[in-house]
Amino acid sequence: MTIKQKIKKIPGRFKFLFLILFSYIIIFFFSQSLVSEGIEKTYLMLFNIMPMLVVVLIVMTLMNLYIDSGKIKKHFGNKSGIKGWIYSIVVGILIAGPPYILYPMLRDLKNSGMKNSLLAVFLYNRNVKIAYIPVMIYYFGLEFTIIISVAIVVFSILNGMLIGFLVKDEIIV
Repeated sequence: MTIKQKIKKIPGRFKFLFLILFSYIIIFFFSQSLVSEGIEKTYLMLFNIMPMLVVVLIVMTLMNLYIDSGKIKKHFGNKSGIKGWIYSIVVGILIAGPPYILYPMLRDLKNSGMKNSLLAVFLYNRNVKIAYIPVMIYYFGLEFTIIISVAIVVFSILNGMLIGFLVKDEIIV
């Protein structure tokens, strides 16, 4: 087996990890303070996102225990109809946290039968933040807040339709 074949067998996440470690080693020779600052910020970021990771882990565990793929297909699948669109809008607005934390959960939903169009609607509606509505009203006014929130919901539907038209629904491993 050649070196190229061995390298191709290494998963991409490990290649990325080795690239980052190699970069840190090279930078260490030029600026040790920069490397220590980078490591410190990495730990701080990990500490800040850990509560959300725990919440997502709990939600994913509960989903795997209590929600079967038949229910997901019923509410978010090809035959979910308008109910699936409404659920995606509501859940997208209610869920909190950074999207990259939610990606594993969304992959599980997709593998259980959730349509791409509804995934797009869900992600788009994360821009309507209930916690920020009072602040938006204070700074921008009630009228602006209502209009921008409604516009986000309407454009999420258009975005979902476009994604549904352009991207074929398939299971991701």
